[in-house]
Amino acid sequence: MGTTTSHTPPESEGQPDVGPGSVGRSVRLIPDGSVKVPLKPAVVARRRGVGEQPLPGHPAPVCRRPPPEVDPELVERPARVLPGAAGVLAGAFGTAGCLATSWWAGLLPPAVVEALRLPASLGAGLGPAQWAAYAGAGALAMFGFGGLTRGRTGRAWVLGLFGRYRGTVRRTGLLWVNPLLRRRGADVRLRHWRGEAVPAADPDGTALRVVVLVVWRMRDTARAVLGVEDHESYVRACVEAAMARVPVEPAGGTRGGLTAAGDALTRLVAEETAPVGVEVFSVRLLRVEYELDDHEPTGGGCRCGT
Repeated sequence: MGTTTSHTPPESEGQPDVGPGSVGRSVRLIPDGSVKVPLKPAVVARRRGVGEQPLPGHPAPVCRRPPPEVDPELVERPARVLPGAAGVLAGAFGTAGCLATSWWAGLLPPAVVEALRLPASLGAGLGPAQWAAYAGAGALAMFGFGGLTRGRTGRAWVLGLFGRYRGTVRRTGLLWVNPLLRRRGADVRLRHWRGEAVPAADPDGTALRVVVLVVWRMRDTARAVLGVEDHESYVRACVEAAMARVPVEPAGGTRGGLTAAGDALTRLVAEETAPVGVEVFSVRLLRVEYELDDHEPTGGGCRCGT
């Protein structure tokens, strides 16, 4: 019994090969009548064009914007102040000068002269010399007592003169500050702010209502007080703007997803508030709830520990 052996003749030299890199040829005929189907082209690299979209379930990258610019010369620096004892001494000398001038002019009552054990008054009256002595002694007393202030821990004074920043006082105790300078109080303690529910969205675009806790403090008093109209309102606005840019995991999300969203919010808010002298330590998610069509949050939310 004979056997039939199928033999494929060699390909002609002029015919191009069909392989993974050959695109545009679907089949090639062989002289024995068989059909050779080429392999699908191998994907070397993924094309990244304008129309490519992120995979479902992955949040889009957060757009980085340059932080706002503030006057570079507006930087906190220590103000020139004196110990409170200097103001007390100046005020005492000024008061003593006024009493001496009154005795010189003969205006002190006899009972006061006897109580102070002063010699008999000269009775010179009020002349130009007496008025000049009154003015000098009175100005010294006013500047001495009027510049006394108390520095407290966690509080600072931002000083200005005719609209120009003159320095910041962070010292504590009894101090003397030029009374002509305008004083603005600043709270430099560690502070926290728990806001009302703000709108947000999950990675799928579903509307949420989120309550956050922001821990922050004033780092540069000059920029926080003079560089922005209201630094507390500015922090709240930055938090609301960051919530619109960072997707938040819904109620069924994992703890890691909530932590990642809080870290992203902290970075964004810290970058926005740093130029105005505010240091943000953390932005924590306290409550995440779905939002209904009538803008009323549902009761089935995620309550996260602080």
